[in-house]
Amino acid sequence: MTEPEILTRVENGVGRITLNRPKALHALNLGMCEIMTAALLDWRDDDAVRSVLIDHAGERGFCAGGDIRMIAESGATDAVEARAFFHAEYRLNHLLFTWPKPVTAIVDGIVMGGGVGISEPAKVRIATERTTYAMPETGIGLFPDVGGSWFLPRLPGEAGTWLALTGARLKAADTVALGIHTRFVLSAQVDALKAALRSDGPEAVGAHAADAGPAPLAPHREAIDRLFAHDRVEDIVAALEADGSDWAVAQLAILKTKSPQSLKVTLRQLRLGREMTDFAEAMVMEYRLGGRVVRTHDFQEGVRAVIVDKDNAPQWSPATLGEVDDAAIEALFAPLPDGEEWTPLS
Repeated sequence: MTEPEILTRVENGVGRITLNRPKALHALNLGMCEIMTAALLDWRDDDAVRSVLIDHAGERGFCAGGDIRMIAESGATDAVEARAFFHAEYRLNHLLFTWPKPVTAIVDGIVMGGGVGISEPAKVRIATERTTYAMPETGIGLFPDVGGSWFLPRLPGEAGTWLALTGARLKAADTVALGIHTRFVLSAQVDALKAALRSDGPEAVGAHAADAGPAPLAPHREAIDRLFAHDRVEDIVAALEADGSDWAVAQLAILKTKSPQSLKVTLRQLRLGREMTDFAEAMVMEYRLGGRVVRTHDFQEGVRAVIVDKDNAPQWSPATLGEVDDAAIEALFAPLPDGEEWTPLS
């Protein structure tokens, strides 16, 4: 008998949501999003549920993202299945963001893409020494969705811009320093923390928190804020070239491996998201982008190169930033026809 991919239950007033698809690093699919949404709706007005805890089974990671193969296969045809997934996933992200009771997410391991979308809205976000955080979408021709256009521009300085464009991977010392995660707890203490959460609520976290250590990114924060502050990717590239430091040269080399189209979409997305005043606005924009970007050459090619064939040699088209048509980028952001826009749950 197949185990359920999401485990939900209430323990001593704590609504428990456990990701239970370890062989796929808990990658989200439509059914998983629907189960989590149903549980949250059931618990929202239930006085017996005082808070929610989101965690995962096994030790390999929290959540590596969404079901990219399904999304790519759908995008290769009519994208109907991909849009249905995005619609449900973004409703879950918004529901968590607006949920009226405390939510704690224990991010013990890999957290990327869709995993960020279900952990970042939590009030308490716990990292461990096993945490690896990234939004690596520009490397597969996509863009940082699941609220990336809201969360990333609100990180200190231009850290979110740098993370989104480069797909950089961070460990806990940096994620805590940037405010991506609110506390650091040693993985050996996670079970004790969960027990304390069930007995004492989110206030119990402080007693189990530890020092994450010095943040490796700290020496580069000034350069990030200065070099990634531009509103055109070409200007960021020019700034990195002009800087010439070893760190800047390394960032430049990373950007040259990413989809030029995705870099432009992502920077525009973040700049628009920075000005938004409602998380739902970000979800509307990302839903417009999602249904269109998954049908582009670069997303199909990125998935082929990174996930299917694993040759890590995508042939982007357009191949350079200068060849990317600004009108084509603008069209990806255009409103959808009446009745097709994303809407939040009531």
